[in-house]
Amino acid sequence: MSAEASLPLSRASAADWLELTKPRITLLVVFTALVGFVTASTASPWSSLLAAALVGTGLVAAGASALNMVMERDTDALMHRTRSRPIPAGRIRPGDARWFGALLTLSGLALLAGLCNPLAALVAFSTWASYLFVYTPLKRRTHLSTLVGAVPGALPPVIGWAAASESLDPGAFILFAILFLWQIPHFLAIAWLYREDYERGGFPLLPVIDREGRLTGRQAVLHSVALLVVSLAPVAAGLGGALYLAGALVLGIALTLSALRLAITRTRPAARALFLASVLYLPALTSLLLAKL
Repeated sequence: MSAEASLPLSRASAADWLELTKPRITLLVVFTALVGFVTASTASPWSSLLAAALVGTGLVAAGASALNMVMERDTDALMHRTRSRPIPAGRIRPGDARWFGALLTLSGLALLAGLCNPLAALVAFSTWASYLFVYTPLKRRTHLSTLVGAVPGALPPVIGWAAASESLDPGAFILFAILFLWQIPHFLAIAWLYREDYERGGFPLLPVIDREGRLTGRQAVLHSVALLVVSLAPVAAGLGGALYLAGALVLGIALTLSALRLAITRTRPAARALFLASVLYLPALTSLLLAKL
């Protein structure tokens, strides 16, 4: 069924509208914004300001996800893992999803600007715009889109930092760098696992065009090593102590070894292991930052 010839709006369930917001990605965005806010706070961060920052950031992220599904509805229909989404499956009309995404975005930006500060809203808008109008079109043109997409993906902690401090201090850029570098091995592992599907959708991601996987493995190792080094920067900046330092070393080495395994074996089990290692890495490292130990 064509995405344009959808079922009546009344047939769309609440779960379909929730799926438009990519809730797992939105939750990750909110969590990393929380990390940025708490890390930047000099007093107790648990306040109405934090609530406004997280809700506003979550609404903008949800709006971006909904609009991304509108923009990618044709390619979603070609891929096994996405063809059952509400728009390509015909349960929600693209026009309705577009209005839904716009409403979420505007509500989030208004909340950030009104209850936090204009800087937080500006960073959130930059995240939204670069995700939709730079990264999304590039996905079908070049494998370098992964690097481009890591920019909006790394900005949520900067939103939280700006909301808490009304400034962009060096610590905000350290968090940005950590999240930017983390995304590369994470998404290379995902792209390896689903490379046939991505090829079906017309996305020239690195594991799709690098059939033997040599360059993919090298890139995963390179960015994992860079992440290991950069993850130690919070100690020098006074954002983490001895416990954080020990944890960052252990987590960084584990992630690098997983990337090295993929580079050597170039198999699906190795890609799956790297994906799982990356999924465990980020909440573990950021929890150490939240603890400020």
